[in-house]
Amino acid sequence: MKKMIALVLVCILLLGCTAQAAPSVQKDETVELVVFAAASLTETLTEIAEAYKAVAPNVTLVFSFDSSGTLKKQIQEGAECDLFLSAAPKQMNQLDASASAEANPDGLDFVLQGTRVNLLENKVALVVPDGNPKGVSSFDDLIARLQGSDLLLAIGNADVPVGQYTQKIFAFYGVDEAAVAQKLTYGSNVKEVAAQVFEAAADCGVIYATDAFSAKLTIVDTATKEMCGQVIYPAAVLNISKHPDEAKAFLAYLQGPEAAAIFESVGFTALSE
Repeated sequence: MKKMIALVLVCILLLGCTAQAAPSVQKDETVELVVFAAASLTETLTEIAEAYKAVAPNVTLVFSFDSSGTLKKQIQEGAECDLFLSAAPKQMNQLDASASAEANPDGLDFVLQGTRVNLLENKVALVVPDGNPKGVSSFDDLIARLQGSDLLLAIGNADVPVGQYTQKIFAFYGVDEAAVAQKLTYGSNVKEVAAQVFEAAADCGVIYATDAFSAKLTIVDTATKEMCGQVIYPAAVLNISKHPDEAKAFLAYLQGPEAAAIFESVGFTALSE
């Protein structure tokens, strides 16, 4: 009987040791890092993710690409997200408690303070399909022809950053969007706008220079800072992140020379290294 009791005690001790050792095994498990990013970052971030495997083999990057407005809304509604990369400051400001009341009217608090950076700069470009059938030559030419000749322009929706930049260009030229509505076709993100031009469903379109590069579209003009301001891409770790340390590490990698080389290969300007 004493031998039986002793055997039971040994088993209990062994089970206790095994239970205590379990957490150390979990440290080696793969971490899924959810990254919400503007659609215009699809190709570059996909390439960067491959390079990042050598840096952090235990981290699996799970991307969600869409318009910044759509992604901001999903975050606001409770979607799981560790890191957010927006195509404009507006959507990031709307999630940042440190932004002004004017920029963040709902007082939303999703940005992990101290992690927000201006990561990249892009350019707004006027693009045409192969062969440029309508001979569109510049923004000046586009604006003149929108008010006269038969022309169809593809632009982003009003809740999409590239659409908002287009609205600024219209304002710069004094164009009433409603007055030329019959000559406009819309896309819910920049990739949809680029696709309409690529397929010649539209005679021209306003997208980012980097998307023109990816879609192999011809750029006939780029907007100046006076026309639509700078096209800044902010990035930040969110305070709802389940893996803030891994998110910070990936964000730091995005600011480094390896990622910068990939971003700049398609036309982005890296703002921090």
